[in-house]
Amino acid sequence: MNELHVPELVTLHVWRTAPAKLPRALTRMALDPRRLRATAGVRFGKLLGTGTGTGFGPGDADPTRWAALTVWDSPAAAAGFDDTPVGRAWARIARAAVRLDLRPLASRGEWSRRRPFGEPAGGPVGGPVLALTRARLRARRAVTFWRAVPPVAAALRTAPGLLARFGVGEAPLGWQGTVSVWRDPADLVAFAYRHPEHRAAITRTPVEGWYAEELFARFEIRDVVGDRTVLGWVANDQDTRGGWA
Repeated sequence: MNELHVPELVTLHVWRTAPAKLPRALTRMALDPRRLRATAGVRFGKLLGTGTGTGFGPGDADPTRWAALTVWDSPAAAAGFDDTPVGRAWARIARAAVRLDLRPLASRGEWSRRRPFGEPAGGPVGGPVLALTRARLRARRAVTFWRAVPPVAAALRTAPGLLARFGVGEAPLGWQGTVSVWRDPADLVAFAYRHPEHRAAITRTPVEGWYAEELFARFEIRDVVGDRTVLGWVANDQDTRGGWA
């Protein structure tokens, strides 16, 4: 795969399962990462556990919500996901599900030594955006990192324009990332670069050396299909673009 190529479509599938389905969900998390990567049309794929979004720490795990982030060769390939072995397996144990269709706007850093979203050039966006952060922590820096998280998480909960938020991580290694959905790019930028708690964390990052590997990406949300409550979506219809309200 050309690491500089910007994919036309990235999808985020999120499933809500009943607590009683946890053993089956854990089985899927053990078996399906390789199956997802081997799916026709998949250029990059990760099965993820999630957190509640209240603290983004190791104790924030949500054992009833799971996700798949997938970079596709084409929209046509993505359209067949529900009929793949991975898609069918998760559909059998999910009580609710949602899919976000995403277009990369910006990306820096690496994930598993890959640059899955290429080098996006941005472009105008007239509606909601999704921010993804992902990091592999240095073990000796983990304690100081987790101590720095609560002020940022508390500030995020009340940030203007925030529509949804939760932690993500590659099981069984913990919750090493975040997903946040914003009403428009201006709200995301205002929090990321102007909010004092988040700005302080950004400033500390190169000094503390928290991460062995990190990636930050931003996407235009092209479509949302399914049950938005799976994401913890707090918006009403007037907060979204016409066409997928």
